[in-house]
Amino acid sequence: MLISEVARRSGVSTRMLRHYDSLGLVRPTGRTSSGYREYSAEDIRRIFQVESLRSLGLSLRQIGRVLEDPAFSPSALVGDLIRRTEERLRREQELLDRLRAVDASAPAGWPGVLRIVELLRGLNSPSAARRQQAVLAPAEGGPLPAELLARAILAESDPNVAGALRWALARAGGDGVTSVAAGVRSANVDVRRRAVLAIAEISGDESTAVLTDALGDCDPAVRGHAALALGARGVTEAVPTLVGMVVAGGSDVEASEALGALSLDPGCADRVVNALVAELAAHAANTGVRIRLTQALAELPAAVALGPLRQLARDDDRTVALLASTLVRVCDERSDGGRSRG
Repeated sequence: MLISEVARRSGVSTRMLRHYDSLGLVRPTGRTSSGYREYSAEDIRRIFQVESLRSLGLSLRQIGRVLEDPAFSPSALVGDLIRRTEERLRREQELLDRLRAVDASAPAGWPGVLRIVELLRGLNSPSAARRQQAVLAPAEGGPLPAELLARAILAESDPNVAGALRWALARAGGDGVTSVAAGVRSANVDVRRRAVLAIAEISGDESTAVLTDALGDCDPAVRGHAALALGARGVTEAVPTLVGMVVAGGSDVEASEALGALSLDPGCADRVVNALVAELAAHAANTGVRIRLTQALAELPAAVALGPLRQLARDDDRTVALLASTLVRVCDERSDGGRSRG
C-alpha cells in the first residue's frame, strides 16, 4: 500500500509518516520500482500502535523505546505520565480559577486586572502572614471582590487570616452573603463552620435567613455559631439551640448572654425561662448541667428570673441551692437598684 493510501486510511498525514520513517519508528517494508514507499499490513499495524501510544502522551522517543524493547515495563512510564498529567491539570485549574476570579470581578481596565492578580498571589501564599497582609493592605478601587473573598474564606484554616477575610467580606457588601452561602450546604463540616462564621458578620435579612436555616445543621458548632449571631439579632428561633448550648457547656456563657438579651423582649422571656426550667427537670441528677442552667437564669431580667431561682435556692442539690441563693441576692440588689433609680 502506497503512502498516500496509508495516510487516507489511517488518518496520519504523509508528512508524519515520512517523519516516522526518518526516526525509524515505522519504516515501510518495501519500495516500488519507482522508489515510492510501500507499506505492508504489519507496517500499518505498527502505525496504529504508534498512534495509540501517542494518545497516552508518550513522546516519539519513548514510543521507540517501547516498541523496540518487548520487555519494557509500562508501569513506571505510565505512572510518570500520570504524575505529569496531574501536575498539568493542576496548573490549568489554577489558571482557570484565576481567570474566573478576574472575570467575576469585572475590572474596568488593566489596572483592575493586575490588582486582582496580585491579590490572588497573596491569598495563594503558603505564608499565613502574607495572606493576611494581602487582605488587609489598602487597595485602590474600593472593596475587594466578594466572590474571591468567599472562596478564600471557605478554604482558610488560619484563624487570623480567616478573621481578616470575614472583615473584608462584610465590607464588600453586595453579593457577600450569596457568594459564601454555598459553603453552608457543603458536605465538609469545616467549610460549613467557616461559611456560618462569615455570614454571621454580615447584616441584613438575607444573612439572617441563611443563619436561621443553619440552626438545623447536624453539627453543633455550626448550629452554635448561627444561634449566637441570631440571638444578637433578636431572632427567637435561636432559643432552643442556645438552651442546648448551655446544657452541653463549652459556649454556655455566650449562649446565656444571648438568652438574656432575647429575654429583654417580654414576648420571649417566658419562652426562655420555661425552656431553662424544663432542662433543669430533665437533668435532675447532673450537677454540672444544673449549675450552668442556674447561671443562665441569672442572665435574664430579674422579673422573670427570681421565681425559678428562689425555687432552686431550696434545691436538694446543695451546690445548686447555694449558687441559686447567691444569685437571688444579686437579682434582688439589681432589682432594688433599678427601683431606686426609678
